[in-house]
Amino acid sequence: MTRVWKWNRPVTVREVLEDLQQERSIAYTTVMTVLDNLHQKGWVRREAEGRAYRYEAVSTRAAYAAALMNEAWSQSDNPAAALVAFFGMMSEEQRQALQDAVRIVQGPETASAREAARGREGGEGGEPREERNPGSAGDTAGR
Repeated sequence: MTRVWKWNRPVTVREVLEDLQQERSIAYTTVMTVLDNLHQKGWVRREAEGRAYRYEAVSTRAAYAAALMNEAWSQSDNPAAALVAFFGMMSEEQRQALQDAVRIVQGPETASAREAARGREGGEGGEPREERNPGSAGDTAGR
């Protein structure tokens, strides 16, 4: 998949083969089999061009990574524990990216509601807010 994404256009087995052969020895039939398997799994689409096929990624690399993570997570007998372990492996940068992604998924309405809820629950740092009686005009005697 990495090579198909790298080209960012429909590619032939021969193109992928020549690209891979710059790094290591690999057989044409191996590349053809892998691309055929990816096609059967739905990760690439192919279109006939003469006697060959041109292969193109069906989804982005990010969507592919998300599907792999979802598949692994869904096979856990304890999904919450799996997530905790996964988050524990993350770098600070990865945790920040996760927080950013959650904010994007939740959208601005959810973020605004969450901020409003925090304001009702307490001030900055979770400290309780001082509530005043409307008639007391700030009188804090007896507190």
